[in-house]
Amino acid sequence: MKIRFLLLNAYAVGGTVRTVVNQANALAEAGHDVEIVSVHRHRAEPRFALHPKVRLRALVDDTRPPSRWTSPLTYQRQHRPSRLVPETEVRFDRFSRLTDRRVVRYLRSLHDGVLITTRPALNLLSARFTPTSVVRVGQEHLHYSHHKPELAREIGRWYRRLDAVTVLTAADEDAYLRRLGDSGVRVECVPNPLSEDTPERAGLDRPLVVSAGRLVKGKGFATLIKAFEPIARTHPEWQLRIYGAGPERDRLRALIHDRHLYNHVYLMGATQEFDRELAKASVFALASRREGFGMVLAEAMSHGIPPVSFDCPHGPREIITDGEDGVLVPLGDTRGLTAALTRLVEDDALRKKLGGHAVESARRYTPARVRARWEALLTVLLEQKAQETQKVRREA
Repeated sequence: MKIRFLLLNAYAVGGTVRTVVNQANALAEAGHDVEIVSVHRHRAEPRFALHPKVRLRALVDDTRPPSRWTSPLTYQRQHRPSRLVPETEVRFDRFSRLTDRRVVRYLRSLHDGVLITTRPALNLLSARFTPTSVVRVGQEHLHYSHHKPELAREIGRWYRRLDAVTVLTAADEDAYLRRLGDSGVRVECVPNPLSEDTPERAGLDRPLVVSAGRLVKGKGFATLIKAFEPIARTHPEWQLRIYGAGPERDRLRALIHDRHLYNHVYLMGATQEFDRELAKASVFALASRREGFGMVLAEAMSHGIPPVSFDCPHGPREIITDGEDGVLVPLGDTRGLTAALTRLVEDDALRKKLGGHAVESARRYTPARVRARWEALLTVLLEQKAQETQKVRREA
């Protein structure tokens, strides 16, 4: 199959980029013709390793200075806000008149194969401008209820032109079926894949709790730090390490200092060696207010690390079976989060029991299994497209 992924910035660090690279790598490994097209490029090389057979190119190379032939007025016009992307799209600020032109030109140049777009703005543009001879798949990496009303209206209007919409949870599949079910567009739940088939197994013998994600309010790291504070007092040998970068870093650092947790809680920053660092943990913690899926939970479980997570919308409950391979805590219950973490900190046998079951549960998300689901979906869509093309030719 000829498969193209369109990302906003394939050179960035983030959950969507990582999971799309995992998908592309798994499909390339199986022998498919795979290309990643990035709207932006802001560094020389991507942060996540690509399979040697995955091609990568950018539509707007931000590493190059403006041409000396570009007048200041032209440059200013190019960087005016997009006319095609709804302002309520979370990353609206990354779209401009220049990206409008480059993306539309790229979409209109396609004639066959599969195009998988990876965020609402790109899904909308694909629905409007990609020729119908191409199989057009829109990926949802958040969830329908996350979108503001204006964007939701655009989704209801334009996603009907896509051939398929893929979502990460059964709950979101139901939401999109209710919104698009009468349009004929296929809605299917396909989870994100892990980065490895056989991750390193954690020993669960270090006094270490790990969490990870973008440092933003929605990830709940302030709540997690407060929940960990009693553990730091009663079990001072235990540490909490938080991996990730983002605008909340200074506020979290101040919180750690104000509560005198600087010997117990560490902001580790972003790392390209997260799997290796994760395998050192004995417990994984997630305090998000909401998740598109919660891939980091599956990653922790694949290492045999028992997770403790708020039961937030939408992913954790579909990944964790409470009391069997991890622990779910009512959303916003900080004391409950402390209690759940304390149980695993104090009970070695329970950690190992949950960790052993977690490994088995995470096998649902191995690259090979998820790739097979993608291959099955795309095969059906390509066959349908071929039948539609033949019908049009006969009628002509």
